[in-house]
Amino acid sequence: MIFSLTAECLRNMDYDVREYTEAEFILSEENERYIFNMARDKTTIRQLKKCERNGAIIINPGTGIENCTREAMTRMLLENNIPYPASVIIDVTDDPSEGLKEMGAEAFWIKRGDSHAIHREDVTYARNIPEVKSILKEFALRDIPNAVINEHLVGDLVKFYGVADTDFFYWFYPYDLSHSKFGLEKINGQAHEFPFDVEVLKESCDKAGEILNVKVYGGDCVVAEDGSFKIIDFNDWPSFAPCRNEAAPKIAECIHKQIQRDLINS
Repeated sequence: MIFSLTAECLRNMDYDVREYTEAEFILSEENERYIFNMARDKTTIRQLKKCERNGAIIINPGTGIENCTREAMTRMLLENNIPYPASVIIDVTDDPSEGLKEMGAEAFWIKRGDSHAIHREDVTYARNIPEVKSILKEFALRDIPNAVINEHLVGDLVKFYGVADTDFFYWFYPYDLSHSKFGLEKINGQAHEFPFDVEVLKESCDKAGEILNVKVYGGDCVVAEDGSFKIIDFNDWPSFAPCRNEAAPKIAECIHKQIQRDLINS
């Protein structure tokens, strides 16, 4: 729906917008200069990266989509000092005990490292190290090669949506709105509504998007009692389900700005 609303906004701005299914895009011989997408299929992402190498302006580009897979995202955000949980990246057949003891966390989140979360079991809460080991064995049985293990953070779970190069930033407490993907919001429970600086969060999210090469984004963070926060998930072009009508014109604005910038520079 957000994709269709964005296309409608662009048409209202007098753009000629042609829509493709992922299968049609892969088979298409069109050499489009400007592309926006919500692709997930690996073949489609390879095609987007090929278009990117050939000079296309893409939102979000295939490189950005791949950067939002768990292992790449964790490495890039930690390396660039984005507020992010203490983490261990590990092959699922390795023993995590030493790294987790050094982390000093009381509980953990185990997340598949090679992609976005696809199934409920791809993001799992563990109360101790033996549970972590058990979950890693289950990952190995599903041929998942590696995992990211985050420290469990105590605080308010906050979901956010943003669009780079615009003033759009929308946040809410998912537990309060019963907004859930796999029901994991129940772990943190009802929000205490700890005060925090929304502008600082937006700045951190925009910076994370810049690092990951993603202009249309969403994600989750945990806000501690002292108002500090850490981003625990960052996704390229999510559904914007609670705010589609507000977000679509801003996404169209972002796309328009990239096109105008390219036209000026070409």
